[in-house]
Amino acid sequence: MDSIFDGKLNIEVAVASGIEAVCKRELLRLGYNPSGANFGRIEFEGDYKDVLRANVFLRTANRVRIVLAKFKAETFDELFDGIFAMRWQDVVTRDSRIIVNAKSQSSKLFALRSIQSISKKAIISKLASTLGGSFDESGAVYDVEVSLCGDVATVTLDTSGEGLHKRGYRTYLGDAPIRETLAAAMIELSVWNPDRAFIDPFCGSGTIPIEAALIGLNIAPCMNRNFACESFKNAPNVRELVQQEAQDSIRDRVLYISGFDINKDAIKLAQKHAERAGVKDKIHLQVGDMRDVSSRFSHGVIVTNPPYGERLMDESELKVLYRDFGAMTRKLDEWCMYAITSYRAFEKYFGARADKVRKLYNSELECNFYQYLAAPPKKNDKPKEPCDKRI
Repeated sequence: MDSIFDGKLNIEVAVASGIEAVCKRELLRLGYNPSGANFGRIEFEGDYKDVLRANVFLRTANRVRIVLAKFKAETFDELFDGIFAMRWQDVVTRDSRIIVNAKSQSSKLFALRSIQSISKKAIISKLASTLGGSFDESGAVYDVEVSLCGDVATVTLDTSGEGLHKRGYRTYLGDAPIRETLAAAMIELSVWNPDRAFIDPFCGSGTIPIEAALIGLNIAPCMNRNFACESFKNAPNVRELVQQEAQDSIRDRVLYISGFDINKDAIKLAQKHAERAGVKDKIHLQVGDMRDVSSRFSHGVIVTNPPYGERLMDESELKVLYRDFGAMTRKLDEWCMYAITSYRAFEKYFGARADKVRKLYNSELECNFYQYLAAPPKKNDKPKEPCDKRI
């Protein structure tokens, strides 16, 4: 049978609000020509191998979808007809388990359950008319999204399965964890590069230091997990090619990354996660109070997700913590500091106004990403040895 996966595809990347530009830069580095972001979605052209490359290599994307169709739909009849007109027999097989999700924004069609049921009915009707027979839906899952924005319906097929923040190394969750995709975006938004010292003084279960190590070693973030599209029966088998590319891209080097946390159980989790990610020997993880953090290097970068709001402590404790955090940071000479928090008075208690503030979202929680810049390092400031307990 013919398959849509054999030709050129319109590929869509979903990304969280505030980090669209970061994801677009990633796509450019991978050799693509991405569109501008529209409601957290960036499109580019490619083939099925590029679908897998995006899933394996993108650090900040939430998921990757294939755009199957776009058409005008102001009524449910137009929605049914538009979906029925698609060549579903080239997308799915007789035993496919088809799941339909719906989204609606500024559209005359806003009843999500109705959008789902009508879309699923149109798909099954088309398959019945082309393939005939019955459908037991016992095979691979095909997750279809019907998104209505204004008068336009966009039909996409998910290729990722679980969200791309699930790299496979974090099997245990500490208190108030940050998503891997957001951690990677924070690092990408900083001035850090692998030659510079890096500290996370509130590292928790280790996500930010681990993501920094993956970036520093050029390890593809999702090379050790599987994706929904690998179970599509009519898709070509190109995973080995992409996997080999990811393996060949790894660059071994000395890194100067440290993570500290006052909670010894959190550090134990961080060590387990670093081992699972294959970067345990590249990161120094230590039980320690943020107030005691210091460095032998005059320049470096702090990227961190400190406690905030109802996250781990009350407001009075938070004020003291941020005041002490500011005092510790000012002891680190010409270090840049990047911190994400939902606490609006962060600058007041930290003791300095940020050079830049960017709105980001930690899951559904609106936060500010405070950026404090410093003078760039001199050429001879590069460390000559890996970080120790006092980097």
